[in-house]
Amino acid sequence: MKKLIFGALAALSLMFAVPAAAQAVQVPEAPIDSAVRIGKLDNGLTYYIRHNETPKGQADFFIAQNVGSIQEEEHQRGLAHFLEHMCFNGTKNFPGNGVIDWLETVGVKFGHNLNAYTSIEETVYNISAVPTARTGVQDSCLLILHDWAADLTLDPAEIDSERGVIHQEWRRSMAGQMRVLEQLLPKMYPGNRYGERLPIGTMEVVDNFPPQTLRDYYETWYRPDQQAIIVVGDIDPDYIEAKIKEIFSPIQMPANPKERVYLQVEDTPGTIYAVGKDKEIPAAVVELMIKQKQQLLPREYRGSMASFGFNYLRSIILSMLNQRLSDMAKKPDCPFGSASVQLGDFFVASTKDAFAVEVVGKGDDVRPALQAAYREVLRAVRGGFTPSEYERAKTEYIARLEKAYDQRNGRDNTSYAREYAAHFTKGDAIPGIEFELNMARQIAEQMNVALINQFIPALVTDDNRVLLALLPDNDTFYVPTDDEFAAAIATVEAEDIEPFKEVVKDEPFIAQLPEAATPKITDNAQWGAKELVYPNGVKVIIKSTKFKDNEIRFGAIANGGYAAFQSSPAVIKMLPYSLSAAGYGTYNSSDVEKYLAGKQTSLKLQVSDYSRELAGSTTPKNVKTLMELIYQSFVDLQITEDDFAGMQAKLVATLGNQEKTPDYKFATGFYSILYKAAASQPLSTDDVKSASRDESLEVIRHLFSNAGDFTFVFVGDVDLDSIVPLCNQYIGSLRAPRIAGVPYKVNPDFEPTKGATTVQETMDMQTPQTWVAVTANAKLDYTAKNRNLTSITSQILSNRLLKKIREEMGAVYSIGAVAQLSRLDNQNFILLIPFPMKPELKNEVLAEIDSMLNGMAVEISADELNPIKEYMLKEAAEGLERNDKWLSAVLGCAMNGVDTFNGDAETISAITTADVQNFVKEVLNQNNYRVYVLDPEKTDSEK
Repeated sequence: MKKLIFGALAALSLMFAVPAAAQAVQVPEAPIDSAVRIGKLDNGLTYYIRHNETPKGQADFFIAQNVGSIQEEEHQRGLAHFLEHMCFNGTKNFPGNGVIDWLETVGVKFGHNLNAYTSIEETVYNISAVPTARTGVQDSCLLILHDWAADLTLDPAEIDSERGVIHQEWRRSMAGQMRVLEQLLPKMYPGNRYGERLPIGTMEVVDNFPPQTLRDYYETWYRPDQQAIIVVGDIDPDYIEAKIKEIFSPIQMPANPKERVYLQVEDTPGTIYAVGKDKEIPAAVVELMIKQKQQLLPREYRGSMASFGFNYLRSIILSMLNQRLSDMAKKPDCPFGSASVQLGDFFVASTKDAFAVEVVGKGDDVRPALQAAYREVLRAVRGGFTPSEYERAKTEYIARLEKAYDQRNGRDNTSYAREYAAHFTKGDAIPGIEFELNMARQIAEQMNVALINQFIPALVTDDNRVLLALLPDNDTFYVPTDDEFAAAIATVEAEDIEPFKEVVKDEPFIAQLPEAATPKITDNAQWGAKELVYPNGVKVIIKSTKFKDNEIRFGAIANGGYAAFQSSPAVIKMLPYSLSAAGYGTYNSSDVEKYLAGKQTSLKLQVSDYSRELAGSTTPKNVKTLMELIYQSFVDLQITEDDFAGMQAKLVATLGNQEKTPDYKFATGFYSILYKAAASQPLSTDDVKSASRDESLEVIRHLFSNAGDFTFVFVGDVDLDSIVPLCNQYIGSLRAPRIAGVPYKVNPDFEPTKGATTVQETMDMQTPQTWVAVTANAKLDYTAKNRNLTSITSQILSNRLLKKIREEMGAVYSIGAVAQLSRLDNQNFILLIPFPMKPELKNEVLAEIDSMLNGMAVEISADELNPIKEYMLKEAAEGLERNDKWLSAVLGCAMNGVDTFNGDAETISAITTADVQNFVKEVLNQNNYRVYVLDPEKTDSEK
């Protein structure tokens, strides 16, 4: 091990100091986790197989393709992405929609467990959460992967139908930043294909390519030597390996296969300035990228021992510098809203590394934001990091790995599958968490802050720079010239920048520990838990599980929320952001972040119209830290004036131009017809500016003033002997006045309004498209059955919408229905269908949706209902072995006494088609149906 570590560090040093010299170093390969079986067929196809039982009775089936849009010729631009779509539109053994339809019969849902992505370098498909009780299901999933690999139908009629869908995807994506980026990429990659290969392609190609052109691309690049089959889950590896050999071995490699080339990116002198503007860009973003002359960790070294030292060093440097930038962003006078640094791929190119600093500006000139962030980078380059910064970053890095190691037996199938896909497409090491943790610990022992400080200057050079600026286009924002950007950078470089000085907080997190209380402890049979009731009325429920080692989930909930207050709407709308800026006692929000370094503990406070919540997590050894956060949330929550003002300035910068975009106009228009309360409308810059810190803090403290309102719940790897004394001290001692802190009372102003209406508005758009929101709300009994009917209704409707509006009409790229049945609201059911679409089909689509909804009250088929029930039964079974699902169930029941978790499978199984029809009928009979439409303004020629 010592030799391996020495080799890793030696190679790493060479890569930073003299990159070319690294090519001569013989670096040992990293070991491969023995739990994964890797093989290669004679035709060149690679496979990965791993037995894993999280979740039990399920498996993931992936196919990774070492091919993406970078392989396209000019006349093929967009075909890699188009081909991905066609994998769901007909294969030899699953014609038409057969892949989607068959998988839904076994509980695998399109868009949830069945999906794919196409990038510039790779294409990956996944069939996840497959039930494995029947080997026939496993065989069929492998057959689907086989068909994707070599037997797509590519029916010309299906191709023509999909053109409209992809055109709508393009229309949706080509807004603001993406529209400008498409124009600037060729400048960032002069004369290089990386500048012209965004996966969406060109609509000229998408609309007009002959079907044979797509087949040619498919047969050229979808071939065994560029493919990997990945199966992870509750399977027999011997059986799966034999089936892979049986199903995939007959696939033939093409004669004279085209070479898969990894395109190189040229070095460039000086700085390339790629500056663009657009009316729909919501905020000014600038990224200064410094290309590295040699890759810091070339592809051939990513699976070597050198990767561990490199990953450690990169993570530590980025952690320390990003913490500095995050602390700066919280100050009210900071010129950027946010800033961060990265070290990795040069934007979209995997064959070139870059050190990059990205800023989101405030105000009407982005140069001060760029200067402030770049100055901080140079401060680190010239003055290095402090020992306390390094110690904190190192502790956090090791703690994350220790947590992953402790939870290794509960790691899910999908995370393993994606790791193996990255091993195949990128060459990443897969040694297993035990080896990775041991390496990190020993590297950390040998590394110190002085060594790290020696590496940083090599990252920042005068040449090989690219400055990308995506800026708003309006009457007030100033768009600098290339020379003005250059002058701004040069000014910072000429400064005498003082080294960073850190004041480390050393006073206690809690000034005086509370006195412990003694609870009455009983068994809670409903949840298989212990229940603690304290003299102050506080209730704590503790459920010990073995679902996932080293994981403890926490939640606390109380009825009564901001609807009970007469506070200004601005304060109410700002509550989520105000809570994010909170600290405790003398610790501001930045101090709290540093205090939590290495403790793998988090806690968030959340408020809605009728409820208040705390949500957190920790590990067994860090339970005390979570308890401290809980205690302080009720006793000494603070928001400093600087933190509040900094948060306001950041939001104003974010919202300023966003309010001029179609997205924001659509949201405000829709919410204005759905809710009366001003506090229910989208946040505006006026809201942010007018919100009072003192009033915000007063409301928050009132909301969390009475611990007796709350039910506290811990679920997971809990040791009762350890946690009960901590509950006694930190929760049993909390304030609990006799009068409830916040009353729960329905406020009609916060309820969806009643009635039916259609509102249509227009707006000038750079890429014209129609935005639509269709909604129906109702008052329903909150029962376990109705909760499941809510989900079933939205799923059936989503399937109908996809088949008709997307597949048949080609009017949208994506469309679906979401529905919610809440426990406390009066108008507690809402169904929402939001989507952008092709403007010229608006009337037909709206008529179809109206007809579709009314049709669901008349006819639901068993063929529609049964696959959805199968999916929900699978999800219910999986939920029985997940801490977060148990936590949600207990907290939900605490709100209104309705248990929707225990016996859920029986409830789902009993639901009939008539139940769904009657449920939809009950919703529609209340006649609360609204349509909001935002159309593009007509041009002069259209008027």
